[in-house]
Amino acid sequence: MFAEEPGVSQEAVARELGISQPSVAVRIRKLRELGALESLNGINPLRMGLYLAKVDISSNRPAEILDMFKDCPYFAHGFTISGRNNLCLFFASENISTLEAIVNGHIRSNQWVTAVDFNIVIASERPFILPTRLVMQKVDGSPCGHPIGCRNCKAFKDMKCMGCPATGQYQGHFFVTVE
Repeated sequence: MFAEEPGVSQEAVARELGISQPSVAVRIRKLRELGALESLNGINPLRMGLYLAKVDISSNRPAEILDMFKDCPYFAHGFTISGRNNLCLFFASENISTLEAIVNGHIRSNQWVTAVDFNIVIASERPFILPTRLVMQKVDGSPCGHPIGCRNCKAFKDMKCMGCPATGQYQGHFFVTVE
C-alpha cells in the first residue's frame, strides 16, 4: 500500500489487513528501525521532461567509477550488478547531448572501463523517483574530478553539454547554483 500511496494512514492499512491500528504502528516502526521501510522525496525525471540514461559498464575498478560520480548533479543512481557488465548507472539531464558528453567524456574515455552500453529510458512502468538537489552550492573543482573543467571542454564550448551545476559552469535551466 505504501508503494501506491506513501501517505496512506495507519488506519487504512489496518482496515485492509484486518488488524488493529496499534499493530500497524508497531510493525511500521520495526520496519523503519531495520531500514526496510524508507520514505523518499524527489522528482520523476520523465514527468519533468528530463532524459534518463541507463549506462551499463564493464570495469576492472567498479568502486572507483561509482565514487567518481557520487557528487555529480546528473548522477541519479548506481548499482553493482552481475553478468556481462558489472555496473548499471542512471543519469538525468535536460538534453541527450549532455548525457552523451558525460558518457563519452567521463566513462568511455576512462582507463578502468572496458565496455559501455548507453541507452535512453523511454517510459517507466512505475514512478521512478530520484532524490535530486535542485539547488547546488558552488564548489571549487569538478565533483567528478575532471581535470580541465567545463569551460575548457570541447563539448561545453560546442553547446553539446550543459556543464556542471556544482561548479557554476552551467548553461541549463533546471539546476540553480548559489555561491
